[in-house]
Amino acid sequence: MTTLLKRLFLLPVFAALLAANSSAPVRYTLDESNSLLSAKVPFFGLSSKTATFPKVRGTATIVGSDPSKAEIDIAWDATAITAPDSVTLGRLKGEKFFWVEQYPRIRFKGQGLAMTSATKGTITGQLTARGVTRDQSLSVTFDQDPLKAGANAPITFTAKTKIDRRQFGMKSFQLIVGNKVDITFDARIVPQ
Repeated sequence: MTTLLKRLFLLPVFAALLAANSSAPVRYTLDESNSLLSAKVPFFGLSSKTATFPKVRGTATIVGSDPSKAEIDIAWDATAITAPDSVTLGRLKGEKFFWVEQYPRIRFKGQGLAMTSATKGTITGQLTARGVTRDQSLSVTFDQDPLKAGANAPITFTAKTKIDRRQFGMKSFQLIVGNKVDITFDARIVPQ
């Protein structure tokens, strides 16, 4: 067999190997030092207050050839919540809000990534807070195309959603604190 024929014969083999590698799942770990969740709620209808959850752990899996197989599992330490003042912090940690002694963790478990552009998409899943689990979707903006990032590239993203706190059993202070909560999760994931 001539060298040219050998090369032509091997070309489909190399192409198949490359295609297999691009469709292989890429597993990620959350970079805890570069990830933060914030929850912003209207206060007296005139301003807002923001609490943050700085302690977070999680994993993600992205399949470049099939984003519907993406998975994400993130847990926030509710006991580490921060707030703009000690009174707010005490209330948020207490029984009328997050009740961190009873429910020390908040979790989002998502399956499926629907891309609307090369860097934007939606992850659907379930959010659990204060012992209540609800279906929730996150609108996500990535710093690069997550389906083409490859197994060596970290990915930074911002995920946003809005919840009604009453659906999670947080019904106190409704004349003072708004019911709709804007949640923003800024994160960085790195390949395992």
